[in-house]
Amino acid sequence: MLARIYRPAKTAMQSGKAKTRQWRLEFEPASARTIDPLIGWTSSADMNGQVRLDFDSKEEAIAYAERYGIPFRLHEPQEPPVIIKAYADNFATNRKVSWTH
Repeated sequence: MLARIYRPAKTAMQSGKAKTRQWRLEFEPASARTIDPLIGWTSSADMNGQVRLDFDSKEEAIAYAERYGIPFRLHEPQEPPVIIKAYADNFATNRKVSWTH
């Protein structure tokens, strides 16, 4: 019953960073999902796959896992580079690339 502690990335469907500040503790799947032959739904006998706990900090998540004896793997987030852009740069006279529409 190994758990992952990570900070979720932003979804591809949004440009904001909502719900990416908290840390999440989630259990690794213990067994593969099976497909129901009649309906096609997937199912699993692993009930820990439904558990997701959110914490305000990495230290709180680690302390929770250690308090309850849960083995965990910590995934550090990769911070994207901050690129500062201004709308006025689109109309600068010293552009390095040609203007295209």
